[in-house]
Amino acid sequence: MSVRFKVVIPARYGSTRLPGKPLLNIAGKPMIAHVCERAQEADADEIIVATDDDRIFQAVGDLGFKAVMTRADHQSGTERIAEVARLCGWAGDDVIVNLQGDEPLIPPVYIRDAAEALAGQQLAGIATLAAKITDQEEIFNPNAVKVVLNHAGYALYFSRAPIPWERDTFAHSGGKPSGKLPHLRHIGMYAYTVDFLNRYCLWDASLLESIEFLEQLRILWRGEAIKVHVVDKTPSAGVDTKEDLIRVEHVLSLSH
Repeated sequence: MSVRFKVVIPARYGSTRLPGKPLLNIAGKPMIAHVCERAQEADADEIIVATDDDRIFQAVGDLGFKAVMTRADHQSGTERIAEVARLCGWAGDDVIVNLQGDEPLIPPVYIRDAAEALAGQQLAGIATLAAKITDQEEIFNPNAVKVVLNHAGYALYFSRAPIPWERDTFAHSGGKPSGKLPHLRHIGMYAYTVDFLNRYCLWDASLLESIEFLEQLRILWRGEAIKVHVVDKTPSAGVDTKEDLIRVEHVLSLSH
C-alpha cells in the first residue's frame, strides 16, 4: 500500500531527568537528528519538529530539517501536533504520525505501519501499534500498557492491569497464560487524521483516563474507534534516563 503521510515530532527542552534531552549528543549528533532520520527512512512526505524552544528550533534548522515554533502552554504532545496542523494548513484527511522525540531507535517500518493501518480502513480516525507479550512478568507489570482487540483489530480497552484476565488459567498456574489469546503490549505510536486531531482537542479528560493515566482512554470514552496494528516485537525503549542514553549510544555507535 502506498500511503502519503506526514511525521510530526514534539520536542520540548524541559525534562526533569534529562534537561535539553532532544539536543543530547548520541553517536556524534543530537538525538533529535536520529529521530528525524528514522522518519526519513520511513519515506514520510513531510517531517516537522514541533517545539516551543528556540535552541531546538535553531538546531533542527542547522541539521537541515524543518521545525515549527508552537505555544508553550500545551498540555500534551497531541495538542502541539494539532497546532502544527493548523499552522501548516493541512487538509482534514491528511495523515499525521506522532513520533516521540526521544525514540532514536524506533524501526522506520513501524512509522509506516501506523500510517498504513489508519489509511487501510474507514471506521477510525486514529491508529496505533501493539506487540505480543512474550515475557510472563510483563503481563503483570503496570508500566507495560496492555490492549485487548475485537475481531476486526480495533481496541476494546487499554489498561495497566493484566488484560485479558484468564480466570481459570491464572488461578491455577501461578499467572502463566494459556496462549489461547495473545496478550498484547501497546506501543505508544499514533497516526491520525487532522479532522480527528481537531475533535480530540475539544474533549475534556475522561474519568477512565484520570484513573489509569492513559490518554488513549479519552478516545474510547467518547465512543470513537482506535485501529490497532500488531507488529513483530516491542521496539527498544526511548531515552528517559542517563542509563538509557548510554544504552542507545552503544546501539547507534555500532550501527555507524
